[in-house]
Amino acid sequence: MVLTKHNTTNGSRWALDGHFLPPSLTLGLLLEMPRAEMTTVLHTLAHAESAHGDTEAPIDPHQEVWAAGVTYLRSREARKAESTVADMYEKVYAAERPELFSKALGWRVVGDGGAIRIRQDSHWNVPEPELVLVINRHGEIVGYCAGNDVSSRDIEGENPLYLPQAKIYNGSCALGHGIVLCEPGTLKELPIRLTIQRAHETVFAGEANTSMMKRTPAELVEFLMRELDFPHGVFLMTGTCLVPEDFTLWPEDVVLIEVGEAKIQNVVESRF
Repeated sequence: MVLTKHNTTNGSRWALDGHFLPPSLTLGLLLEMPRAEMTTVLHTLAHAESAHGDTEAPIDPHQEVWAAGVTYLRSREARKAESTVADMYEKVYAAERPELFSKALGWRVVGDGGAIRIRQDSHWNVPEPELVLVINRHGEIVGYCAGNDVSSRDIEGENPLYLPQAKIYNGSCALGHGIVLCEPGTLKELPIRLTIQRAHETVFAGEANTSMMKRTPAELVEFLMRELDFPHGVFLMTGTCLVPEDFTLWPEDVVLIEVGEAKIQNVVESRF
């Protein structure tokens, strides 16, 4: 089952497997429920009316997106290569406590077909394809989507304390195309693919798998929920495993990310 959000003439509306849900039903209301109850409600309320309108980012404005870093070996090596304090990332990778940081509020998130951005004050910008967990208020993983944690690697590499500026800015967070509802056990071996096209030619293509992640999704969720409440649910990016070497995004590049059954495509917006 896949939840999608659609832009209609009467405002945003959620759909399940291509059929509209009641207009009053929001993602926040669904994520307030335990997973089993949410599944029952969705089966009961799905309408016969086919969904229409462009899809939007599958998140409501008041929800948060958080992110985990250095969860894959490849990410650790890339962080070490860009940083003046490489040993710090070695410690983060090996530590019991994961790196967690706030990425975006729902109203800042870009959806499938939207424009991502690169910072004007950065010369090294990359997409980061990630499995994104969708978590309810009870700390249960109810589904996932594809995510792009767009990052300015030169800013982060200059000083680890600049991480918020390297990670959090307009157009730096994309989610889509919808939320694939699933059991947590299905997340262990999902393929992750990244394709970047420039002037209609593929300039990068790579594939990895969530089985390569050092930390489990459940572990990341447990740390995130330890001292934080998310009454309407939360999204958690789980880190990247595909890092293009000697590469930076250009305006008009097309970035396609596929994670399991979810996918999202965005164009890089000109920074000039």
